Amino acid sequence: LSLEVFRFQCENNPVYKDFLQALKVDPATVRELTGIPFLPASFFKSHELKTTAFKPQVVFESSGSSGSINSRHLLKDLSLYEDSFTKGFELFYGPVKECCIIGLLPSYLERKYSSLVYMVDKLIHLSEHPQSGFYLNEYEKLFAVLSELEKQQQKTLLIAVTFALLDFAEKYFLPLKFTTVMETGGMKGRKEEMIREEVHAILKQSFSLEHIHSEYGMTELLSQAYSKGEGIFNCPPWMKVLMRDEEDPFL
Repeated sequence: LSLEVFRFQCENNPVYKDFLQALKVDPATVRELTGIPFLPASFFKSHELKTTAFKPQVVFESSGSSGSINSRHLLKDLSLYEDSFTKGFELFYGPVKECCIIGLLPSYLERKYSSLVYMVDKLIHLSEHPQSGFYLNEYEKLFAVLSELEKQQQKTLLIAVTFALLDFAEKYFLPLKFTTVMETGGMKGRKEEMIREEVHAILKQSFSLEHIHSEYGMTELLSQAYSKGEGIFNCPPWMKVLMRDEEDPFL
């Protein structure tokens, strides 16, 4: 299937076709997955990447860093992304309808075209829980809602950008038994960068948790991988991770 997709890309993605020609790679000679040259992720910043000609239903942009150019993903059909993140989430965390979904994503909510915000917003609506929703620097309200959900023994997911989680943890001590805390993304220029172990140590102490979960996604690939602790990520069966040198598509 991967080789079929590769050959389809060769014929229908002009940027990738030119990329292979520049590398002097004949698609007909590629016989295995490891022989496929990977398109640099930076091309999502410098080129309009589309397979076949279409008018995008939405254009997602990466968060980027201060002063950087954001990657852009032109999406033909939103339902493909919705199916992917919904099935991927439920594979690791069970039915969305059993969970209250709370998003603490201030840096993402403050800008448009975030694939992460779209995903969390969709999960919030699918959960159908009355207290599911986004919180934008509303830490006192968030504390009250989480406390109430804990009393109800309600299965809850708090998915948050790292700097906002740390801000919340500095203000409140809240032991959690029925809430999964999931960090996604870094400091986004709001705080000094910290290694994951330092961040998780602070959060585990503030929330009396043994593990802090993590979500890793890429706007460029519409992908999600999840960690239930110790920085070990798992992917859904349709996502495969291969290592390549950033400067050499063959290594």
